[in-house]
Amino acid sequence: MVAKTAEEARAEHRETSEVQDAAVYLKQIAGDMQIMRVQLTEVVRYMREAESEVPESLRRFMNYFHDIHDVKFTYEEVGHKPPTHLLDELQRCDDRYRQLLKVLHGDGGALEKVRREMADDPENRWDHKRQLVFKKSGL
Repeated sequence: MVAKTAEEARAEHRETSEVQDAAVYLKQIAGDMQIMRVQLTEVVRYMREAESEVPESLRRFMNYFHDIHDVKFTYEEVGHKPPTHLLDELQRCDDRYRQLLKVLHGDGGALEKVRREMADDPENRWDHKRQLVFKKSGL
């Protein structure tokens, strides 16, 4: 049995298949585009809902900070001292985290809005009315 070339397969398909009117294809494309638009709108809604609690930039930064901390722990776990560049990056992340919290808890910041909403709940176990105090670390 001899295999057909791609060109031969296309020619055979053209002969046996019924060619549709362009309007049929355009209708199919329009239907597909509508489905994609609805799905994209849904994804954007999910993203906005998630960011209403914690901004994506803070979430990503905290993942990075956590990863650096895990690398440090990996060195310590096997009895090695973490390298200086790793400790320096942890210090930078510590300062950056404080800066981000200061901005996000400031007037109109994303976390300040959430904190205000939380403070209205009479069943809270913790006091969310107090402001965060940002002072220099004792390290």
